[in-house]
Amino acid sequence: MGKTYPRIDGRLRDFILAQPMFFTATAPLSGDGTINLSPKGLTGSFAVLDESTVAYLDFAGSNAETIAHLRENGRITLMWCAFAGPPNIVRVHGRGEPVFRDDPRWAELIGHFPDIDTNLHGLRAIVVVRAELIRDTCGYAVPLMTYDQDRDLHAKRFEREDDASLDAYFAKKEHVATSIDGLPGLPLPLPPTPAVPAARATEAPAVG
Repeated sequence: MGKTYPRIDGRLRDFILAQPMFFTATAPLSGDGTINLSPKGLTGSFAVLDESTVAYLDFAGSNAETIAHLRENGRITLMWCAFAGPPNIVRVHGRGEPVFRDDPRWAELIGHFPDIDTNLHGLRAIVVVRAELIRDTCGYAVPLMTYDQDRDLHAKRFEREDDASLDAYFAKKEHVATSIDGLPGLPLPLPPTPAVPAARATEAPAVG
């Protein structure tokens, strides 16, 4: 039997933060629109902001379906599976919002991710999700799998990009500025990367 939680805290919070990957699901309002399901990883790119709010970093890629759906209707479900240890699946159903570089909340939000060098990955948004329903289920059919390490391919691909070249990369992709169903996706041109505060500039965060 699944259990409903009033907040993200205690062992539930610990479980979520311990998982090396999670999944996001969104959809447009149109009944025949394209449902999107995405895996998310990279150590340090997810944070619990408070007992009802989480956030994750949205990095460079060749699509922006999640961003487009959130801009249209805000609906999102996040899911974590226990691939090791006791079986468990946790879902957070809620409302999400992509926060872009020129948003006044950016500086505060980025401070929740001190352990990842965002300059390596072409960071384009911070997705903030406010939970409306938090539930777990047994996960008995989820296989046991071993986590080895994060892949370094994403960083190697995007660490050489600056704001101008990254903007040009996105402009060439068919479904970044516009979703598969024609919804507005990532706003282009990209706002410039905000200056890193001195305290963060002296840090040496690591990925993986």
